[in-house]
Order: sequence, then structure tokens, then C-alpha cells
Amino acid sequence: MGNESTDVARLADTLFAIIRSRRSIRRHRADPIPRETIDRLLEAATWAPSAHNRQPWRFAVITAPEVKERLALAMGERLRADRTRDGDPPDAIERDAQRSRERIVNAPVVVVACLSMRDMDRYPDGRRAAAEQTMAVQSVAMAVQNLLLMAHAAGLGACWMCAPLFCQDAVREALSLPEAWEAQALIAIGVPADEGKPRRREAIHSKTVHLE
Repeated sequence: MGNESTDVARLADTLFAIIRSRRSIRRHRADPIPRETIDRLLEAATWAPSAHNRQPWRFAVITAPEVKERLALAMGERLRADRTRDGDPPDAIERDAQRSRERIVNAPVVVVACLSMRDMDRYPDGRRAAAEQTMAVQSVAMAVQNLLLMAHAAGLGACWMCAPLFCQDAVREALSLPEAWEAQALIAIGVPADEGKPRRREAIHSKTVHLE
């Protein structure tokens, strides 16, 4: 029992170190990522918990440069249109659009995480239907967290981008995805070109209540 508890404690320390040291990596080297490595990341993602164990996540994996360019173009066009309607300065809009494009096209691998409500429960009222949709969103988010941690543990850098939420139809059309796939996030993956920026975390006691 002593050795087992020591091994568990060591594993917990390793996991905690992985969690704390993960960073959002927005710049990647051009090194290709082996298919088996990506498959391992995706398998780790699918071991996340999900509502009713329905596993509503879907993944579109993009490595072809022309497809990444097409996706970046579609998302950039929507960003420019939305921000122009907001009245934002054109130069600021263009900077954001170009920054987003570079992160997409320069990453060796781009994973678009989607959800599908096909296997989720259906309710006749809006309150429960909305809750079921939220449960699916939470399930996909937990799967992506698994992917991010596994990528970091494997020595890769990844960056979660939520921009697809603002242009789900454009993403679906650019990638020819099934109608039921709702884009939730884009994860750029590759060998890190830098260490990323450490982010401060608020003290846990400032965001926790104990009901004892």
C-alpha cells in the first residue's frame, strides 16, 4: 500500500505541474506534427466526462495549408463585417484580422472543436432545451481541456481561440462540415516558437465559498 500511495502522490504532483505550467502558445514552428500524435491528443479529449455520456464533441482536424487559408479568410471577412458595423477604427480591425489569420495559417495543425445535439435529449420547453444545449457546450469544453493538457504534456504548444462562436455558419461553410456541427472553438497546435506569457491567477479563496 505504501508504494501505491507514493506512486499516486507522485502522479498527482506531475499532473498538478502540467496544469500549472500550461500556457497559451500563439506562435509555432513549422515542424509537422505526426498523425499518431494528433490522434493521441484527440483520444485524450474523448476521455473527458460528458452529459449522459453522449459525447457530443466533434473534431475537424486541418493540416492542409489551403484549407487553413480558406478558414482564416472566411473568419476574417466576418470579423471585418461585424467590427465595421460596430464602428471600430479600420486599422484596429485590420490588425485583429491579420493577427487571427497568422495564428491559423502558421499553426501546423488546427483543430476545430464542434458540438452536435444529435444524441442529446430533447425537450418541448425552452428552459430544459437551453439547459441541454449548455450541457453539450460544457462537455465539449471539458474535452478541449483534456486536449490542451495532453498537448502540453507532449511538449507541444496549443492556443484555444473562441472566435468560431461568432461565425459558426462561416466556419461550417468554409470546412464543408455537417449541418449539425456547431463550431465552439479553434485550437492551434504545434511545436512552440516561444514559451508563451505566464498569466496571473486570483487567489482561490477570493472565488470560493465553503458551506460547512
